[in-house]
Amino acid sequence: MDASPPVSHDMSHYFGILRRHWWVFAVLSLLGLGIAAGATSQMPKTYESATSVLVTPAGQDTNVSGGRTKGEVNLDTEAQLVRSTAVATGAAELLRSPLPPDELAKSLKVEVPANTSVLVITYSATEPGAAQAGSHAFAEAYLRNRERTASASTEAAIKALSDKTKQLSTTLTDVNNQLAKVDRDSPQRPNLESQRQTTQNQLNSLNGKLNELTTTTVSVGSIISDARLPSMPSSPNTMLNLATGGMVGLLLGLLIAVLWERLDRRVRSASDVAKAGVPVLATLNGRSAPRFDDVLQPYGPGGRTFNRLRNEVLASLDRDDQIVVVTGASRGSATTLVAANLATALARTGNEVVLIGAHLPESMVEIAPIARIFGIAAKPGLSEVLAGRAPLSDAVQQAPRVPSLRVVTTGGTAAAGGLMQSQALSDMLATLRRQAAFVVIEAPSTSSSADAQSLASLADAAILAVEMRRARRPEVADAAEQLRRVGTPLLGAVVLPRIEPKAAEELPPPRPTLAPAQPKKPAPRTYGTGTGKTATKEKPEPKIPAWLGESDADTRVIDISAVAAAGRDEPAAGKRPDRDGSGR
Repeated sequence: MDASPPVSHDMSHYFGILRRHWWVFAVLSLLGLGIAAGATSQMPKTYESATSVLVTPAGQDTNVSGGRTKGEVNLDTEAQLVRSTAVATGAAELLRSPLPPDELAKSLKVEVPANTSVLVITYSATEPGAAQAGSHAFAEAYLRNRERTASASTEAAIKALSDKTKQLSTTLTDVNNQLAKVDRDSPQRPNLESQRQTTQNQLNSLNGKLNELTTTTVSVGSIISDARLPSMPSSPNTMLNLATGGMVGLLLGLLIAVLWERLDRRVRSASDVAKAGVPVLATLNGRSAPRFDDVLQPYGPGGRTFNRLRNEVLASLDRDDQIVVVTGASRGSATTLVAANLATALARTGNEVVLIGAHLPESMVEIAPIARIFGIAAKPGLSEVLAGRAPLSDAVQQAPRVPSLRVVTTGGTAAAGGLMQSQALSDMLATLRRQAAFVVIEAPSTSSSADAQSLASLADAAILAVEMRRARRPEVADAAEQLRRVGTPLLGAVVLPRIEPKAAEELPPPRPTLAPAQPKKPAPRTYGTGTGKTATKEKPEPKIPAWLGESDADTRVIDISAVAAAGRDEPAAGKRPDRDGSGR
């Protein structure tokens, strides 16, 4: 049988992680939101207010172009001047703040919008009014400082020009006095006249500059957008903090979920079984999962699944293969349920099938033993046959609703250590090979008992029952390896959802133990004759299959009327063997 193709991690794998660990994401996301909300409530509130100042060239302004901004004034330099100690001192005086100027400047932020001559002066404070007052005070202090600087520069230029003008006036007066004393024909006169003309020109130029400076009005800039009273704090940003906290919680949840998924080795889906190197024959979902106390209906979702499993098993077996062992990768009821439903599906084809319960009782198997599933007696069973306390014919019981199915229960709960390795088991299986078409053995799990290997060595093929969220991936791989070591072909795995234990009172009790007893003869049945008289006629007893043994007619407390009604009194040729096995 072809193995299942390897499964890659696609989106369904990650959606599966989200579905299985959604509560981790929810808890950590809520925790992140709660921490963010708590931290936000404890943070001091900060308010910001901004003032926009248009800067214009003033007088002898030396901060000319050449920086990042365009224009006659280098606004990058002006932005640094706003943070200067001189401006901070002026702002402290306007605010009448007891804080040092440098402390006030720490709450200041100056920005220069691209391609503008505007400074945006932002001030931060714990109160809205303080933020508004601080921004306006620094803008006003900056303009006053700039105005003082420009006025001082202009006054210094006027003073320098005045001094130069006085000097030139004195020089011109001296030249004029010399010309008055020199004759018109004197050779010195041309030089003195030229000197007078030069001095006069210089004096006129200085007087023009002086007049310009004295008449120029100093304009250093203005406030184009004054500070406003902030209505909401700028920090902390509640929405941003909550979004950050939720995202951090979500990422932490994702990390924990992925780590949890890596550390959790339990089988979560059929793809996990395929990754362990075991082909998946059938997968039962929650709707088609078997009950604890019954087999699946043949035309239901689960019944159709086991019908397909039966067809695949028959196609995989060789002509002489008859014995199929069903073992589990972990403790639980999966082996019992798969073996019972597989044997039932095989028996529905008309072949004689024997189901052997070789899964010795343990804490988890006791919730769904074969005796409870089929409603037959729990003893005698396999333990009594192997221990020599009962013959095989006494242990073989007919399943009430499946005429072609015979069941050998596990038997008594006493310890049967070593019986699975005894020659009696081999002899019993050899007998059943001659008398039945197929034998299905319900074996213990490979993780709990070495009997699984012993039984598999006597079988022609093996099927692995895997219970999701109970079996672990290493257990699946180890089960396949154990079967490989004993040389038993592993047909594949049947994957079932996790089977939750049922309370003992919810399960139907098994039938009483079979005890030797003479069958009661049915009362004569009265038939009408049509003449007013009556006649009696005994109802014929149904025939018992000869290969079960003569003692069965005396010890079987089961209803086999269904067998007689179905016309299956005697085995058909090639179908059901005779008692001595010659029918095969």
